[in-house]
Amino acid sequence: MKSVAALSGHPNDDATTALLSADPRFTSAQTPPNVLVHLSQLALARGLRSESWFAGSGLTREQLNDPSLRVSYRQARSVIARALHATGEAGLGLSVGRVETLGSFGLLGLAMMTSATFGEAMKVGIDHHRVSGSLLDVSFEEVGPREVALAAWPRFNDAPLLPFLCEELFSSSLAIARELLGRQFRPSRLELTYARPAHVEAYADYFQCELVFGARYNRIVLDVSWLAHPLPTHNPLTAKQALALCNQQGDPDGAQQEIVASVERLLRSRLSQQPRLPDVARLLNMSERSLRRRLAEGGRIFREIHDRVRAERALELLHGGTLSVAEIGMEIGFSDPREFRRAFKRWTGMPPRSARQHAA
Repeated sequence: MKSVAALSGHPNDDATTALLSADPRFTSAQTPPNVLVHLSQLALARGLRSESWFAGSGLTREQLNDPSLRVSYRQARSVIARALHATGEAGLGLSVGRVETLGSFGLLGLAMMTSATFGEAMKVGIDHHRVSGSLLDVSFEEVGPREVALAAWPRFNDAPLLPFLCEELFSSSLAIARELLGRQFRPSRLELTYARPAHVEAYADYFQCELVFGARYNRIVLDVSWLAHPLPTHNPLTAKQALALCNQQGDPDGAQQEIVASVERLLRSRLSQQPRLPDVARLLNMSERSLRRRLAEGGRIFREIHDRVRAERALELLHGGTLSVAEIGMEIGFSDPREFRRAFKRWTGMPPRSARQHAA
């Protein structure tokens, strides 16, 4: 397959990398490593050693276990290229995407699952696709009077990687749609800008719809009637709660600053210690003034970041259902349960017990 060859040392790949490297977004650590997580899990299931896939990327496989980790497109591309080369599997993107679930996307998966209709869930997923670790940008499109589509847009002109990225995105999107709607869901067609691959039968077996290669757009098209389909897992309060946290988690500039990622990572690992700005600055080998200035340059405030990280962790634990409200408060740094209840209500608009009841 062309993408495997090009990403495995083809001379043209050097030129592609050079062009990409000229764009500062190429090395901006802004993306959750979901795709890399699923790649490493696939390797584990097949008994493959994946440590070498991370060589030269500035990442290790073990770091993928850190929920605060964010990776750059350069890092993700490097790992995917090595995985394609090591496995020699032309349809690797299909294998990765088809096993993904709503649970793979954390808060975003929860927000989608608790939406009222499939159309609402689709909108939530598209609006917050960066939270899911997507390496392509996506949009909702009206294709005709009776058809709508999920369209994918490359962030970079990276043709060698495009087949893998489209396979992963569209197969995972179909897996999630079938999780929400049932196995009876069928898209109308799949349109892809790249040439018909040798493993086209794998596409036909999984998508079970019309396939169009060499198309103008990368998109999966469905009948508009699916949008109104109600979801049995709808929960309006949980949906609102999860969506609010997704909004806070997203970066309006589409590029999470490295310093913000570092602060979030430290906060998540030390929530029970109630770290303050001077503590985090010291751990980052910075002065308090420098850290505050760096955050302000990106329009961020330490307290807002801290509150969002605590709210996300509290919601996660409340949905887990094993710890008491007081224990959850202790977990995120509140020794007084009453103080935690007040803070949680300020963050989410409801008390912790109500959040737990609505998640049940």
